Amino acid sequence: MTDDRLSMTFAALADPTRRAILARLAEGEATVKELSAPFAMSGPAISKHLRVLEQAGLISRGREAQWRPCRLEAAPLAEVAAFTADYRRFWDSSYARLDAYLQFVQDGLHQDETEEPRDER
Repeated sequence: MTDDRLSMTFAALADPTRRAILARLAEGEATVKELSAPFAMSGPAISKHLRVLEQAGLISRGREAQWRPCRLEAAPLAEVAAFTADYRRFWDSSYARLDAYLQFVQDGLHQDETEEPRDER
């Protein structure tokens, strides 16, 4: 995936309405009317969201008689997941180091509580 394509995918995913549309399409294909039902916005506004999703490659629109179902296209989402996998490894490693440090500090505090006070003369 080129950087431009990845940028288009992230831009499409940045909007909560578009993410909700994708979540609905993850359940199966749907018409524009079905996709617009949960939203209080005009048909042209929904169409604009669908166009952004289509340009990013996240959905496709078919033609079955007079019916134009929208379908989820998962490939760009897989590419986003691959892109973010390196960052997930970074954060997992960072959290593991933080956990180890916190355990070290906690063990040190418990050790201080069990030690006898020293006679400092």
